[in-house]
Amino acid sequence: MSTGARDTPRRYWQRSRSHRYSLLFALPLLLAYEFFEAVAPVQTAGGVVRNGADVLLTDLFIWMLGPRGPLAFMAVVIGFSLWLIRRDREAGPLRVPTFAMMLAESAVLAMTFGLVVGVLTMRVLGPLRSASIGSADGGTALARITLSLGAGLYEELLFRVVIVSALATGLRFLGFGKMVSGAVATVVGALVFSAFHYVGPLGDSLTLESFVFRAIAGVAFSALYLTRGFGITAWTHALYDVAVMI
Repeated sequence: MSTGARDTPRRYWQRSRSHRYSLLFALPLLLAYEFFEAVAPVQTAGGVVRNGADVLLTDLFIWMLGPRGPLAFMAVVIGFSLWLIRRDREAGPLRVPTFAMMLAESAVLAMTFGLVVGVLTMRVLGPLRSASIGSADGGTALARITLSLGAGLYEELLFRVVIVSALATGLRFLGFGKMVSGAVATVVGALVFSAFHYVGPLGDSLTLESFVFRAIAGVAFSALYLTRGFGITAWTHALYDVAVMI
């Protein structure tokens, strides 16, 4: 890796959005989440708990491949990421300052994210309506951090990379324009993202305030994904969830 001259804003913007930097930046989230789930799995009365998007993606591979599904899923994620990194590689070594700047950017975005989405939610619902997004009660601090890391990684992978991209591609195939396809995919993906938090025995209690808040958050995360790439979006989501949960 290189620690050479400082990035210019334009070079940083372009470099940090590349697959090479974006996916490598997201790698610590994957390693930390899987490590914590292995050494200190999140427990409830019903057993071990993992992030819902992680379970949904893994279960799909289990349905297709049986007991080898989880291993196959991880191999596909890592293998496809390595292929993208290799295809998108730049001349010269990786720049450490770029990763540091990406982490700082994600932290700033995470600190402002709740405020911006909260203000938009109140404008939609009215200032007297609460913008609660669910309880952070229950579980240890480590358990909350683990699930927050999983949410940042796997929810962005499922809802932005898979669902929004698939919807936009499908609409383009049906003859819709790029802007219309992207807008429809973003809105539908945001509604699915919000509804996902109320599904299953561990889902939150459904309220209008929290549903609207999460739907607007889904649109915001989609916009961030399209402009800043997967890595910064995943870290912003994870850091925001850590702040809320802790």
